[in-house]
Amino acid sequence: MGKRGGTLANTIRTLRFEHGEMTQQDLADRVGVTRQTINAIEGNKYSPSLEVAFRIARVFDVPLEQVFQYEEGDW
Repeated sequence: MGKRGGTLANTIRTLRFEHGEMTQQDLADRVGVTRQTINAIEGNKYSPSLEVAFRIARVFDVPLEQVFQYEEGDW
């Protein structure tokens, strides 16, 4: 049996665009993290804490699942 792994995808870039072309810095300020953190999350280079994930969803006033999608796969 192989190990189970997955990827965390997100729609942050699309949501920022749909919310008045919000910048990464604007989102970072509203969430309480750095712009570099938002950049890393948006680029799928870093998985946010659950708290930060919920804060991001709250900024856009959408369910968490609309911002982040977890896809399981073998690795």
